[in-house]
Amino acid sequence: MILDSFNLHGRVALVTGSSRGLGQGAAVALAEAGADVALLDRGDASETADRIRGLGRRVHLVRRDLVEATPDEIAAAVTEVVDELGDLHILVNNAGMIHRAPAVDYPAAKWNDVLTVNLDAVFHLSQAAGRHMLAAGQGRIINVASMLSFQGGVFVPAYTASKHAVAGLTKALANEWAASGVTVNAIAPGYMATDNTAALRADPDRESAILARIPAGRWGTPADLQGALVFLASDASAYVTGTVLPVDGGWLVR
Repeated sequence: MILDSFNLHGRVALVTGSSRGLGQGAAVALAEAGADVALLDRGDASETADRIRGLGRRVHLVRRDLVEATPDEIAAAVTEVVDELGDLHILVNNAGMIHRAPAVDYPAAKWNDVLTVNLDAVFHLSQAAGRHMLAAGQGRIINVASMLSFQGGVFVPAYTASKHAVAGLTKALANEWAASGVTVNAIAPGYMATDNTAALRADPDRESAILARIPAGRWGTPADLQGALVFLASDASAYVTGTVLPVDGGWLVR
């Protein structure tokens, strides 16, 4: 039956940036589909962990600050998940940061931090998880891209550069790993009601301009990403790789 191919029972997932927002929604969705879930976050992900345990799934918390973590420390986090939960089938690279400033005034330290979390950590986590998945002959890596993987944005040069790069990295890894059973895809959320967009939603002019362009007529929520995420994590997407899937309420087609 087709619905069986979406079932994640027996799978182990690792979700980064999972204490709130899109990451929390992703972790809970994977658990609802049957997966055990490891949560990598620099903050307190205990609320997410409690929700996963409430679904009868196993959970493991990994504390890492991806701004500070070295490639070896990131690789060790993946090894820890495999040791604690017995395997790793799904990686969701959700953790991200944004800093808004005009390009001419953009601080070098903020540029480095944004690229470190949004791009470098995505590669190092994918590399470490990929080694395990390639050896096993199967795996799903899902990166979180953005509308700014397609567009330029305003006052977010580092974020835009990083999200364009995530789209390219997704395609590059897909090319190398597809024949070994490991798919690499990305989800590009539209304008979501999360902490990252709080400043936009607090600005009446910006919020009204954004809403006027979204055909769906509303901001997205973490729940809006869950169906696409479970699809890309499951056997139902076995022949889908290298894609960047917009979940944007129609923003890009306006």
